[in-house]
Amino acid sequence: MKNWTGERLETFVYNRIAIEHLHRYSIATEYCSDKIVLDIACGEGYGSHLMSEKASFVYGVDIDNECISQAKLKYKKQNIEFLVGSTSKIPLEDNSVDIVVSYETIEHHDEHDEMMTEIKRVLKPNGLLIISTPDKLYYSDMRKLENEFHVKELYKEEFSDLASRYFIQTQLLLQIYNNGNSMVLDEQYLKELKFFSGDYAAIREKKWNALFLIIIASDGDFKRQNISVFDGGSISKKELVNEIQNSATYKAGHFILSPFKFLKRKLK
Repeated sequence: MKNWTGERLETFVYNRIAIEHLHRYSIATEYCSDKIVLDIACGEGYGSHLMSEKASFVYGVDIDNECISQAKLKYKKQNIEFLVGSTSKIPLEDNSVDIVVSYETIEHHDEHDEMMTEIKRVLKPNGLLIISTPDKLYYSDMRKLENEFHVKELYKEEFSDLASRYFIQTQLLLQIYNNGNSMVLDEQYLKELKFFSGDYAAIREKKWNALFLIIIASDGDFKRQNISVFDGGSISKKELVNEIQNSATYKAGHFILSPFKFLKRKLK
């Protein structure tokens, strides 16, 4: 993607953000079997593609024309359609989808009620919403971080209250990242979960804060999540390889050895 800012996840990126996003889509796929799904703010389309493996049909919608153009070229499948649209003006009919997925979207604008109203409009009765956002307290306040791409971040209580105004049943989940692995769990389990760290000299209990929040919401019953873990080992290995290959030492060595490699290929 041209003019990549680092805010939108692309499939050439292998890092913590990739692990966290892939975990969220792993959870979404549990609900997608034979369902019509809307992936709002789909970006380059990898999430829509993953969900299409189980869903009967997936709509990937994004406000960025270039993203949609690239997604159409990259993911050519019979059960995916990519469309240009916004969270406040979704280009779908009323009551047309079973599930809406919206990851790391709502903080990028301040039309939160307009977004929730549109989601309710396109969802079928008792349809399901899975939505995530950073927790302003731990993501921004505690780290003294200002993300230039975020317009209106929400605290946990604000996020929960917003979902509860539009849906009868909601479940709040916390997402924690620890040494290459992502954990998503219901808030009640965090109180019981203990993290330890240390070495041969001393062991201590460690507190982990959830930077991201996920809400599953519906007017009907849905399968509740308990605890799930995404093993990010393979992503972390690729991240390490990329770091090595982009290092000045590696590039210098590759430049010095390239004539010898060329001769070796010619002599075979």
